[in-house]
Amino acid sequence: MDIELWTLSLFIHHLTGQHKANSFWAGKLQPEEELHMDSPLEKRIMFITQKYKEGRFRKTPLGYKTKEELNKALCAAVVKQDVLETMTLLFSGADVMCATGDPVYSTPYLLAKKAGQRLQMEFLYHNKFSDFPNYDTGFESGFSQDTSHSTFLCEFLYKVSYNAAKLFTDRKLKEDCNKRWCTLESGFLSYYENDKTTTPTGMIDISEVICLVVPKLRKWTWAIAKHFVPFMAECLLKRDYDLIGQLYYKDCHNLDQWRKGWFAIDKSSLHFCLEMENAQEDSIHLRRLQELTISSVIQNGEKIDVLLLVEKGRTLYIHGHTKLDFTVWHTAIEKAARTDGNALQDQQLSKNDVPIIVNSCIAFVTQYGLGSKHIYSKNGDPSHVSELLESFKKDARSVKLRAGTHQLEDVTDVLKCFLSQINDALLTKELYPFWISALDTQNEKERVRKYGTFIQSLPPVNRATLAALIEHLYRVHKCSEINYMNPHNLAMVFSSCLFQTKGHTSEEVNVIEDLIKNYVQLFDINEDQVKQMDTENSFITKWKDTQVSQAGDLLIEVYVERKEPDCSIIIRVSPLTEAEELTNDVLGIKNIIPHKDEIWAAFEVIENGELERPLHYTENVLEQVLHWSSLPEPCAAYLVIKKLLTADNVKGNVKAGYLKYKEEPSKLLSGNKFQERYFVLREGNLLLYKDMKTSKPEKVLPLSSLKLYLGVKKKMKPPTNDIWPPAGKARKQSITKNPKIGGLPLIPIQQEKNTSKTRGNAEVSWWLTLVLPITITMLYFVVLFI
Repeated sequence: MDIELWTLSLFIHHLTGQHKANSFWAGKLQPEEELHMDSPLEKRIMFITQKYKEGRFRKTPLGYKTKEELNKALCAAVVKQDVLETMTLLFSGADVMCATGDPVYSTPYLLAKKAGQRLQMEFLYHNKFSDFPNYDTGFESGFSQDTSHSTFLCEFLYKVSYNAAKLFTDRKLKEDCNKRWCTLESGFLSYYENDKTTTPTGMIDISEVICLVVPKLRKWTWAIAKHFVPFMAECLLKRDYDLIGQLYYKDCHNLDQWRKGWFAIDKSSLHFCLEMENAQEDSIHLRRLQELTISSVIQNGEKIDVLLLVEKGRTLYIHGHTKLDFTVWHTAIEKAARTDGNALQDQQLSKNDVPIIVNSCIAFVTQYGLGSKHIYSKNGDPSHVSELLESFKKDARSVKLRAGTHQLEDVTDVLKCFLSQINDALLTKELYPFWISALDTQNEKERVRKYGTFIQSLPPVNRATLAALIEHLYRVHKCSEINYMNPHNLAMVFSSCLFQTKGHTSEEVNVIEDLIKNYVQLFDINEDQVKQMDTENSFITKWKDTQVSQAGDLLIEVYVERKEPDCSIIIRVSPLTEAEELTNDVLGIKNIIPHKDEIWAAFEVIENGELERPLHYTENVLEQVLHWSSLPEPCAAYLVIKKLLTADNVKGNVKAGYLKYKEEPSKLLSGNKFQERYFVLREGNLLLYKDMKTSKPEKVLPLSSLKLYLGVKKKMKPPTNDIWPPAGKARKQSITKNPKIGGLPLIPIQQEKNTSKTRGNAEVSWWLTLVLPITITMLYFVVLFI
């Protein structure tokens, strides 16, 4: 070795003796872990890192159970000549700057100086920032932290000034930043003017880091993350994360209090360890989010930004420690939630694992194109198709297809182009020969069985997408008397898309035709679902044939105040008409001038007037009318314009009281009875408690996710004989895809025997006046009052 290259630290290490030093540094080294003379360079580097930087093999000194005992032993060791003992104590957890109890010689360094131990002084001086284990394992709110990492790094890095605006937009990073010599040691990141300077110009305590973005220098970010991520969240360090740090969060378990959690973004997944008892690592697939929105709330008099993430019924609210911290996370989550490439699994997905672009196109064609002649055979405008396809690829979740704005032929071409351009065919190129060879089986049942086997072998996203697409094509073919698109014609269009072949062969067409014809058998569709599909098709095409003008407008009947022949008008509604516009048009036709204190609104009434709800003033009228096709009795629904209860005098109040409620049972279960519960309406949520003394609610229903109807379910046995209005017909099961929320009939508990009907009506007005302004439109919610 060239002794001229030795540093003082190496010289001191040489004096302690290699053999004696190894008794400490290699005290726990197993024979199979020893380094051999012929070991490659990479293995030597790893071994040295594990031995000296991480201290993986070092011997634990006996007889010292606490840090105080180690510190006391260190103070006794530094006044003697045995540097090896001092080294053993320091790298076992003793504090190099611990208090000695002597007011004059207050540190071990000063004790060594007093004793004239120059070698001990040098050793203590050069190790004042070394990374020693910490015996204090307590951490805030039950988190525990392991700080035994002995990490040392040194390299030239670029220092960026604190400027949020430049953080994501400045591409000339190195030109605008200062080059600094940096060292990571003892949990501190120090930076110097150059590699010759001994005094740092600045220092960062890694334990105070709350967020770490991963650039190309992964060894630095990995080393820094080890120091500030707690032990209970150590599993996140094993991820190939792009961003890691601490955030405040709220979830469905507790919406009243913000708590701290540790989060990491790994590709398109958000992994997290929440501050909960026995909390395990959990994750959210960001491309499967049903909602990703940002809002502002006031907390402690300060406005903070909150990010809402909803995935398959799970809801998570998060916000950062600072505005810059939140901006970093918001940007990273949005980026991870977007489409990344042309692979099917890399698209933004619905909760059923179907790409949002496929779902959106199918829904639009179903609503506006079932009765269109030669649907899917007509070509759209190439420039419009390209622009719309690019919008979907950029952020499919933000694209909303609307009649009048988007042309039917453009949407159908977007669907075909997307299926043709994904990396692998929807039916996969690997299975191509198997699909074609199945045609050799003459027995149709046996051939369909083979198709079913191939479908089950598809990747999950391919299988879900194929099911959604074939269902749609089956629906289109059921209307072939109107649109002239039978299974063969549809197969002619889609065979080249699904197999990704140039042109199409008769074999490919026959396979797709078989899939469409045998959709019911291939995907186990029951008879009720088929009947429901026929009913929807009949209703949609009926409106299309009789009442849709060439401009796409719809002639509908609207009632004013009540459903009577003299109170109805026929009005033309365009695909862009909103509830507020419809209300103003109807009032204008009827020459009704509302009083300044009156609020008029459009109400949707279903089940022959038994249930009703006010439409949000921005709600699309035509879309809602066409949704009636999914009701058991579409003709029993209508629109009425009438006055809306005002809520100005009760805004901000908290409504609470005992109610009797009943959840709608599934078809497989027998009916359940009304139960007594304590309800609280607060901060946009309806909370259900077992009783008034209970602190934790059994259910939390966000009102913004409910669809509220006022009425009475006939043939339902009431919880009391004094029901108003009279009991009647039971409503069908709510059309909701979330079985956990919605469908809760409620009724106030009678406090006095002589409770009047007027009081019952007052309860109705009071609860609805509070609830209605908050609700938007998603789920059905039925309320019964006395």
